[in-house]
Amino acid sequence: MRLRRKEVELTQEQVAEHADLHTNYVSSVERGERNVSLHNIAQIAAALGVKPSELVAAIDHLAPRK
Repeated sequence: MRLRRKEVELTQEQVAEHADLHTNYVSSVERGERNVSLHNIAQIAAALGVKPSELVAAIDHLAPRK
C-alpha cells in the first residue's frame, strides 16, 4: 500500500480523504497493525487507483512463508 501511495504521490491524509477513512486508520493499515475489512480494502484501492485484488496480492507477496 505504501509503495503504491508513493507511486501516485499521495499522502496518507489524501488517501484517507479519498477513501472516506480516518487518517490514523490508514496509517495503521499501512504499518500492518490492523485487520482490514473487504469494504475498506475496496475503498483504499479506489483511492489508490488499483483493483482491490492488487492490494491483497501485494500483501500476500510480502507475507513470510511458513
